[in-house]
Amino acid sequence: MIVFDLRCGTGHVFEAWFGSSAAYEEQRAGGLVECPMCGDRGVEKAVMAPNVGAKGNQRSAVPAPAPSETPSPEAIKAALAAMAAAQAKALETSQWVGAAFVDKARAMHLGDAPQAPIHGQATLADAKALVEEGVAIAPLPFPVVPPETRN
Repeated sequence: MIVFDLRCGTGHVFEAWFGSSAAYEEQRAGGLVECPMCGDRGVEKAVMAPNVGAKGNQRSAVPAPAPSETPSPEAIKAALAAMAAAQAKALETSQWVGAAFVDKARAMHLGDAPQAPIHGQATLADAKALVEEGVAIAPLPFPVVPPETRN
């Protein structure tokens, strides 16, 4: 696994895990990588700084920054990792329905199908239509790799 810091066209920076650099390139080229905050698919790798600790017998010449209300990048990454873990746990009890999501969610809403936790794919227009019809749906904060495309 490899982790990349990614940036969307609107400037959001987020972290994503991939099986390899080639897997990232394939998913990006296929339009499968999108910003979890705004859904933008114009995603590129962001500049990443390696986390290299100082030598144990040396002190930093730069004083530690004063505490502020802005969370550190490490705190943001930890929060995103916790959210990703929570999403993965929630999806364990949910069925992947892929492109049939809109039809299945609508059928459950209308009482034509039994209620069940599902997740899948929908266009923004289809998702808006479901919401306007009163169907209880919510976007997932992180992209989901369809089971049929996993190694």
